[in-house]
Amino acid sequence: MRRRTSVPRLPAAASAAGSGAGSDPPESRTGNPGKKIVSSAKTDLVIFDCDGVLIDSEVISARMLVAELARRDVHITMDYVAQHFLGRSYPVVLQQIRKEFGVDLPPEFETAYRASLLAAFDRELLPIAGVRDVIERLSTDYCLATSSSPPRLARSLEITGLTDLFAGRTTTASEVTHGKPAPDLFLLAAEKRGISPDRCLVIEDSENGIKAGLAAGMQVYRFTGGSHLKSLALSSDAAAGAAQVFASFDKFFQLRPDLGGGPLNESTP
Repeated sequence: MRRRTSVPRLPAAASAAGSGAGSDPPESRTGNPGKKIVSSAKTDLVIFDCDGVLIDSEVISARMLVAELARRDVHITMDYVAQHFLGRSYPVVLQQIRKEFGVDLPPEFETAYRASLLAAFDRELLPIAGVRDVIERLSTDYCLATSSSPPRLARSLEITGLTDLFAGRTTTASEVTHGKPAPDLFLLAAEKRGISPDRCLVIEDSENGIKAGLAAGMQVYRFTGGSHLKSLALSSDAAAGAAQVFASFDKFFQLRPDLGGGPLNESTP
């Protein structure tokens, strides 16, 4: 495993804060629907979050977590999960449960939760519509940075048929000391690809992920097309600082034609 790095400083109905319903058209920070924005700085790396961006996993994750906690007499709602856990790593979940409910979950809880979650993934997990086509058509480098554990990530990509796209292109929370909203995860992902943070574009769904990308000095777009964010009226707090908000990967190259969008490109590692 890569040495942990210390850099300055799950799932859901929608997060308690957000920027708009998932069915809304792409919207710039100035509020102009569908406005095309091309970054003034060249983008050399697109960093994708996984859960809620590449795979439609957040609602499944939330449901299984709520169910497993109930078996331990810890009763939370889907909205609670969205507010406190969206975009966070499993250790953060443990810390919040301990702080809020005074319960120390034993190691066997994690084993049971992950087993039930992966079983549910086998039955229900799907990729986000259009994301594979976007990745295959990118004319710039790309990678994945996630709060998920390596085993969960590997299984998620396998189930959704995305494994081949991300071989040698992943960074997980297990590799850093501080997870989102700290910038460590995204900074390490950029370091692995040899790209300066100011030339990176992060695609995120969660408030914590947006904060992490901005703290890393990267441009951030918020994706609201996951089932956990659709048809929900959200406040604008979560998207503060996001240069764009979009709900469908069909719109991605309309926003960033400079990143590809023509015939499929031959990708190189």
